[in-house]
Amino acid sequence: MGSDMPARNAGTVVRAGARGLVAAMAMTGVRTVTAAVGPHEETPPEAFVKEHLPFLRKLAPRNQDALTELFHWTYGAAGGVAYGLLPRRIRGNPLSGPLYGLAIWLGFEAGIAPMLGVRHVHEHGFQWRAAVALDHVLYGVVVGGRLAPEPAGSGGRVTRRRPPWPQPGRGPR
Repeated sequence: MGSDMPARNAGTVVRAGARGLVAAMAMTGVRTVTAAVGPHEETPPEAFVKEHLPFLRKLAPRNQDALTELFHWTYGAAGGVAYGLLPRRIRGNPLSGPLYGLAIWLGFEAGIAPMLGVRHVHEHGFQWRAAVALDHVLYGVVVGGRLAPEPAGSGGRVTRRRPPWPQPGRGPR
């Protein structure tokens, strides 16, 4: 099942972290579009920053937004690293990424948000929850690496290939 999935090593974990960062950025893009066509709903990162980092309110709204996104992207990168640390047999399952994305969301909604007292979680209807769930499925697809799989035969290692033309100082091939 997971024979094409590289073994867990520093390279696979770092790449998974980078995919987590990109996935969190993609979620921001999706949120920007959905906010433009529907009513503005406070996102989990916005609610967390608003309720737990009140010193940010002293900043200009533009700077508050930028820092909120940086927190979200950092959380996304950390989630990607955690995915990269999962065993190969789990990461090798094509559904592991999307299910992981949903697990991240449900973990926040059911565990982290209540523990931190983030009140927004139970104030939203089905449409908002469905959009956030789909947002996290997107995150999982990107983190799972199915859109940009590891190079075949690399075992998760990135190798530099010599170009077919002569290189200065290296002599003939």
